[in-house]
Amino acid sequence: MAEAEAARSGPARILRIIPVVLILGLLFGIPWLVLVASAQWPMVVVALGSALVVAAFVALPLLMMLGHGRRHLDRAAAVGDGLLGTVWVLFVWTLLGLLLRLALSLAGIGSAARISAIVTLIVVAALLVWGYTEAMRIPRIKNVDVVIPRLGKGLDGLRVVAITDTHFGPINRTKWSHGVADAVNGLDADILCHVGDIADGTAVQRAAMAAPLATMRARFARVYVTGNHEYFSEAQGWLEHMDHLGWDVLHNRHTVVERAGDRLVVAGIDDATAKSSGVSGHGANLAAALAGTDPDLPVFLLAHQPKQIGGAVSAGVDLQISGHTHGGQIWPFNYLVRLDQPVVHGLSKHGERTQLYTSRGSGFWGPPFRVFAPSEITVLTLRSA
Repeated sequence: MAEAEAARSGPARILRIIPVVLILGLLFGIPWLVLVASAQWPMVVVALGSALVVAAFVALPLLMMLGHGRRHLDRAAAVGDGLLGTVWVLFVWTLLGLLLRLALSLAGIGSAARISAIVTLIVVAALLVWGYTEAMRIPRIKNVDVVIPRLGKGLDGLRVVAITDTHFGPINRTKWSHGVADAVNGLDADILCHVGDIADGTAVQRAAMAAPLATMRARFARVYVTGNHEYFSEAQGWLEHMDHLGWDVLHNRHTVVERAGDRLVVAGIDDATAKSSGVSGHGANLAAALAGTDPDLPVFLLAHQPKQIGGAVSAGVDLQISGHTHGGQIWPFNYLVRLDQPVVHGLSKHGERTQLYTSRGSGFWGPPFRVFAPSEITVLTLRSA
């Protein structure tokens, strides 16, 4: 029986590896061909460049297995993620650099291949430095006014501050986390939201980086829902940890905020992947989250993924806030995100009543770069009609 199982798993493992090898071949092969092999360099430069590409090609999958596999070595994950981001930026701008090579060739300029290669490498280096700086900085404040016709006058001007996708992970960002807490505490929040994907790792592993969440202040409520990454890292542990830090965990439930005689339902649901994760008792359930609410009250919903908007529209939710997309994080990945999500970033209208705000996120996932997709701390100022 064991031999039969091994026989079946062998071909299956090979079939899983083939697409990975092909993708890596493209990511590394095209930059090597364009920037090294055909750029008219001296042979010593071609040899050194080729050796560097081969070393990176071998190192990337190894680092990913050590960092994100069973061993979960943070240092390997950090280096592997950085290498992955570098290769992606290099691949994209190598393709764009071919346009420059073509233009130079058509203009009759000699050494077009080498000139375009040099320009491409300079652009890539500049983008990586800038992208790393953007990823590591304290997010910018994004102010958005949202008109909610059913909102009572007593709640006009209510300030909802949202962070999401902090992704505390293999790079120690405890200092960054304290900086985010300071920024949030300067915003005079009435409601403070964390819309999921706190970390890549368990609550025990990332406790130091998550600790500043306990110091964040809000006048009426601090609320949290799970993202998909919690379900890779002991989601129930994160719910219990956020409760320990003093946040109201909206695990398919709601709370009510009242000011000057008017009320707002603040509801939250589990991430869209929760049910398939196998974690007992988890799975997005908007009906349960809204059970017992007054149907005449406006509803503000936290749901990690924008594609959860369909249920919100059906339930008559007034405003949903989501994260997950990172705004694409590294251009042009935003176009690929759009294939899976209805919105990549910003305020959008869905159905007759429901609005959706999608945040670019406050941190980053994986590669420590943000290119043309800046991070944000969002301030939604709710306005009555």
